[in-house]
Amino acid sequence: MMRKVAIVGTGHTDFVFQSPKTEIEMFCEAATEAMAEASVTPRDIQALYCGNVFGDFSEGQGMIQSYIANDLGCHHVPATRFEGACASATLAIRDAFMWVASGFYDIVLVGGCENATAMGTPLATRTFAMGTDSKYEFPAGLTFPGFFALLANLYSVKYNVPMERLREQMSLVSVQSHFYGTKNPHAQFKHKEVTVEQVSNGFMVASPLRLLDCCPFSDGAAVLVLASEDAAKKLTDKPVYITGVGQASSPRMSAQAPYLPRIRARELSVKQAYDMAGVGPEDIDLCELHDCFSIASLIAAENLGFAENGKAGELWEKGETKIGGKIPINISGGLKSKGHPIGATGASQACEVTRQLRGDMVSQGRQVEGARTGLVDTLGGDGIISNLVLQVL
Repeated sequence: MMRKVAIVGTGHTDFVFQSPKTEIEMFCEAATEAMAEASVTPRDIQALYCGNVFGDFSEGQGMIQSYIANDLGCHHVPATRFEGACASATLAIRDAFMWVASGFYDIVLVGGCENATAMGTPLATRTFAMGTDSKYEFPAGLTFPGFFALLANLYSVKYNVPMERLREQMSLVSVQSHFYGTKNPHAQFKHKEVTVEQVSNGFMVASPLRLLDCCPFSDGAAVLVLASEDAAKKLTDKPVYITGVGQASSPRMSAQAPYLPRIRARELSVKQAYDMAGVGPEDIDLCELHDCFSIASLIAAENLGFAENGKAGELWEKGETKIGGKIPINISGGLKSKGHPIGATGASQACEVTRQLRGDMVSQGRQVEGARTGLVDTLGGDGIISNLVLQVL
């Protein structure tokens, strides 16, 4: 029988452009905060899991997981690096959860880090595209902005949403993300609110996506301490339990044509997480979803069951995705405003939901009152999906 697994500590660096710190230093900074919050020492950590994608390219440094463990004082523990593009840290959390749930470990450290901006835009664009098909689709000019631009056009046609209206709905996504980002002290754009007009009239990246529809390149880290139920009760009076996990994968984007703009892997993954937790979309009090582009928010909200296909934009039009609405989404500022250091993103989302469920966001003016159940949704590449249901029990 699987044991209950709780998040007992969280750590989060600022998400920035061009951090002076290495990935190892950023992970250690977040990990030190998480361990202090959990009241554990390096000797208590039995294993370490790190999501990281481009350390080899950005810093010329592989094997960061081993050096992280050593620098933290977690000497000789099993240390493993996870690579699943933007979902790397969420995959690491899922595996860490299973190791603790199985009884093999009692306390583990899990998170992610990335120093993407050191690569510069041309190299970063090329390496990010390695999360798509490099043999057939990338040579045709398909980078991630291109993919999501195609999905936006397909969404408009398939669901009969006029492009002018879809354009405004996407702008509302970015406006909301930037609004909440100004309340998040860790956010990359914490000083930048935007208007619908600014988003809609911005520099064209890939039609219909404009500059402010797109998340930034970012550097940063986020880390969690996971513990078994018995250990958690000794460490904190506010444990947040991982009650459901899901993971699924998809083929290259062109092979997903029968489902697009739906992401079938997300639908399968979130069903696994919902079923395991014994909840449905109607039970979710807040969600951190993968808004790498504004259109991605609409697609994700539908895949996760918060709206019918073609109707998610109405949630933003009616303010239902804000605090006090039907389903608060990305109250952290999301990838769009908080930032997107891809190896860290899933851990950042889980950190945000955990802190919301503990009621820690009152001082920041963005607390979802009474939240008891939260959902994490992370998309990696063009179809690796991992979902987590977090609950206060």
